[in-house]
Amino acid sequence: MKNVFKNLILILAISFFVASCHDELNQSPIDPDSFTEEDVFANATEAKGALAKLYASLALTGQQGPAGQPDIADIDEGFSQYSRMLFNLNELTTDHAVVGWGDPGLPDLHGMFWSGSNDFTEAMYYRLAQEVSFTNSFIANATSLSDSEVDSFIAEARFLRAYAYYNLMDLYGNVPLVTTITTDLPQQSTRTEIFNFVESELIEIATILPASNEYGRVDQVAAWALLSRLYLNAEVWTGTPRYNDCVMYSNNVMTSGYSINMNDANGNGTAYDELFLADNDSNGAQNEFIFALNFDGLNSQTYGGSTFLIHASIGGSMNANDFGVNGGWGGLRTTKNLVNQFAVDIDALNNALGSLSDWGLVGDATPNGWGSTDDIELYQTGSNQFAIYADLSSGEIKFRLDENWGVNYGDSGNDGTLDPGGANIAIPSAGTYYITMDLDALTYSVTPFSSDKRGMFYTDGQNLEIESIPPFEDGYAVTKFKNIDSNGNQGSDTSGEFTDTDLPLIRLAEIYLNYAEATLRGGGGDLGLATSKINELRMRAYGSASGNITSSDLDLEFILNERSKELYWEGQRRTDLVRYNYFTTGEYLWPFKGNSPVGSSVGNFRNVYPLPNNVISVNPNLTQNEGY
Repeated sequence: MKNVFKNLILILAISFFVASCHDELNQSPIDPDSFTEEDVFANATEAKGALAKLYASLALTGQQGPAGQPDIADIDEGFSQYSRMLFNLNELTTDHAVVGWGDPGLPDLHGMFWSGSNDFTEAMYYRLAQEVSFTNSFIANATSLSDSEVDSFIAEARFLRAYAYYNLMDLYGNVPLVTTITTDLPQQSTRTEIFNFVESELIEIATILPASNEYGRVDQVAAWALLSRLYLNAEVWTGTPRYNDCVMYSNNVMTSGYSINMNDANGNGTAYDELFLADNDSNGAQNEFIFALNFDGLNSQTYGGSTFLIHASIGGSMNANDFGVNGGWGGLRTTKNLVNQFAVDIDALNNALGSLSDWGLVGDATPNGWGSTDDIELYQTGSNQFAIYADLSSGEIKFRLDENWGVNYGDSGNDGTLDPGGANIAIPSAGTYYITMDLDALTYSVTPFSSDKRGMFYTDGQNLEIESIPPFEDGYAVTKFKNIDSNGNQGSDTSGEFTDTDLPLIRLAEIYLNYAEATLRGGGGDLGLATSKINELRMRAYGSASGNITSSDLDLEFILNERSKELYWEGQRRTDLVRYNYFTTGEYLWPFKGNSPVGSSVGNFRNVYPLPNNVISVNPNLTQNEGY
């Protein structure tokens, strides 16, 4: 079904809207300032093709594949894709990401000094405006059809329009609200008015949308899920908390047919990474995706979407083939704030192993080097059995007794067998390792260790600290998204240019976290249920119950950190930080926040982006957001 709907996006949708879009949309579509013309559909089949364009408007960028005849002018077409801009505005502006590219307006985002003429904040407004225009046109035209199936199509269009307005409200605050095709310059609506519109639309269409739908299309649960997100942020956007409603709609979603993916298809100890592989439409991840953007390396090509996230994250000594693509763009990394979310308490782990022994580790991969008389002491876990969790750098190690060379072991055959006085044992890259030594069998193991396997970073040659932005080596690279399937095969585009990996916009794990947070904020939920749902996510993350918590561990800071670890680079971080009053204030800092290497606060007016200056110059009914 994924490929069927993608083919509709590519073939049917383009032909419809090439004819129906007003020429102004080919320049700079402006939310209610631009419009689409009526084009009456002949039947439900044509209507479905037009519906595909509404989805395609969020996934693709124009009428001619990855480049050529763009929907949005005055910006590189690849930059203008919706999820790429969502990353730029909701992740790049936070502790989750930096980018080394110097394109005009891009450094302004992670530096938090954008203006009303920023290319990226402007293009996102236009992209969402276009979606509103397309959905308004579709609804007006499809209403004339009598086929009962079209009622569901219209409900899907209304969801996509509500989703566009959800984003406009979140990102820009007060925007015009237009639901019909018009050439009139609209008045500006308040954020509360936009909120009320989105709420009423979602409640109404939840009774019209099908209980389930083909992959790539929204259903009743998607309306409930967006209501959950809407109500979680209601206090920020309207001044009135709606946590009870968030709990109610979150519970509706949690008791629906969607499920957390627990299928570890590639056998690496966790089912989390399957969510971001090239076969995430079929490896089990699809059961968690409530609303996702579909990509196909052959049939829906774009330089945004997962193509952007995968290519842009590869640089330095990284091998692009490991990610199923033909090269890296050397741009995106993350800050130590995200990396440290996954930090391991090594002392606690080691203390649980047993008592310290006379055996230890020595070498230039250890903090003390080869000339040390102070080895990293191993813990005795049994008779002639030793182990340790250790932070090591790239280099070599050996085992030795009593911190002298009288008795020492290496591995001359590089086969996991201990040899007296043997060759040094290589540590390929910096990281945390679990190391064992068995003196009965004369064997050892050196295994990379990550308690929470959601933290997927490339560290070889990368610096945790970011001294300056451009060098790719400053900041750890993120390896979360890949264009390989669960069997290690490359996506469908054998050139490695475009990717198959779909991107979830709403997935069930988020709703678990919404429920827990709303419960803690007084929403009347069940704290025990919230704890069990969080543990479900952590069971997947750890591959065992070792990371499970009790309800006494749950507080708002824990939930915010858990959202960061579960949802990083999925386009929600800025919204979360605003809700916690951390985005602009000095209460939480990260490298290059406020364009300061150590981070600094910025004016709270930056909790929303400016309306594009070009939009205001066209429509005198609009007032710029405060501070811009």
